[in-house]
Amino acid sequence: MVATVIMSGIIFGFVAFVIVRQVKKAKNGESSCGCGCSNCSSSSICHGKK
Repeated sequence: MVATVIMSGIIFGFVAFVIVRQVKKAKNGESSCGCGCSNCSSSSICHGKK
């Protein structure tokens, strides 16, 4: 029972960390994929059509 609570806390903490990091990256205008946009088929969605 205690191990389940501890593992759930660890998993919840990791998920919360990832979500917070993605939100901060989005607010700073950074890409979430981590690669360049030159060859990305979805670049028009992220940056709009020019």
